Amino acid sequence: MPVRRFTLALLLIVPLLSSCGRNDPQAALEAAVQQLQDNIEAKRSSAVLEQLHAQFSGQQQYDREWAKRTMLLLFMRHQNVSVIAFSKRSQIDPTYAEKGHTEAEIALTGAVGLVPDNAAHYRLKLEWWLEDGEWQLARLNWQ
Repeated sequence: MPVRRFTLALLLIVPLLSSCGRNDPQAALEAAVQQLQDNIEAKRSSAVLEQLHAQFSGQQQYDREWAKRTMLLLFMRHQNVSVIAFSKRSQIDPTYAEKGHTEAEIALTGAVGLVPDNAAHYRLKLEWWLEDGEWQLARLNWQ
C-alpha cells in the first residue's frame, strides 16, 4: 500500500513541477536573451526584428528601422558574425513583473572567413517587456 501512495503522489507532483518550469518568467527571459544571440549569429534579421518591441529604442534615439538597417549592413559586410558573451545576467524587475533586465559584456565580431577581421567590445543594458507571453526587447543601451 505505501508504494501505491508514493506512486500516486509522484504522478500528481511531476506534472506540477514540469508546468512550473514552462511558466517560469526568469527562464523565459534567459531563453529570449539566448534566442536573440542565436538569431544574430545566424544572421536571421527577420527573427531579430520579431524579438524587438514595437516601441523599441536604442540609446534613447534609435528605432526599429535603425536596427534593421544596422543588421543589414553588419550581415552584408561579414560572412560570419559572432556574439561572445563574457558575462550576462538577467532578472525580472522586482516592481513590474512584465519587465525584465539584462546586463551583458560582449564582444561582437565579424569575419569574411574564419578569422575575425572586426571586433568590438560592448557593455549592454537591455530592457525586456513581456507582451502576450513573449519577452520582447524594448530598450537597448551600450557603452
